[in-house]
Amino acid sequence: MFQAMFGNRGAPVLAVLAAALLAGCAAPRDSITVGAIPDDYRTNHPIVIAEQPQVLDLPVAASERGMTELQRVALQGFFADYDRSAAPVVTILVPRGASNSLAAGEAGREFARFAQANGVPPGRILVSSYQSTVAGAAAPIRVSYLAMKAQTNRCGRWPEDLADTTDNRHYANFGCAYQNNLAAQIANPADLLGPRQQTEIDAERRGVVLEGYRRAPFYNPVPRREVEY
Repeated sequence: MFQAMFGNRGAPVLAVLAAALLAGCAAPRDSITVGAIPDDYRTNHPIVIAEQPQVLDLPVAASERGMTELQRVALQGFFADYDRSAAPVVTILVPRGASNSLAAGEAGREFARFAQANGVPPGRILVSSYQSTVAGAAAPIRVSYLAMKAQTNRCGRWPEDLADTTDNRHYANFGCAYQNNLAAQIANPADLLGPRQQTEIDAERRGVVLEGYRRAPFYNPVPRREVEY
């Protein structure tokens, strides 16, 4: 039938059709959009694991001598997340040239002893000083160490007009707050890299559960109370 319609011109027609099909397959990949929204907030604001300084500024009154109870409680919470296996260096910066320099010096030495008592190796504690910016004014003691944290980029980028939605794309700041909140809730950043090793089975607890399963449906782990009238 094709030969009857086109005769000897059939070969050129087939060649044109094949070239058109190949041209369609060779379309640039960037021009093909899969789905309604071509980008994703997890790609725009990825959560990464990196070292981040943990900083605690503690005010010290000039009349104080040593570490106070409020400072002790604050340091105890600050060192609760300290990775004792990695043992990063803890830096204690004491102000110099301030009105509370004498009291801060005594408190800084007690801070170092408190850090050692909370699992920081003695060789990983560095006590140094910094110049107070305001002469004669009280300055705080800064305690800091580096820790691996899950984090993402800062929010608040508005490079384009929000009303321009012709490309059907997310605006630049979309999902940034969600990603930051999710990163802040991750207690162990290593969980993002892979699953943890399975813990050992509690044989005693397993025996209790299996015994209850065998005795069902008459098994009731909660004893009934006898009501006296």
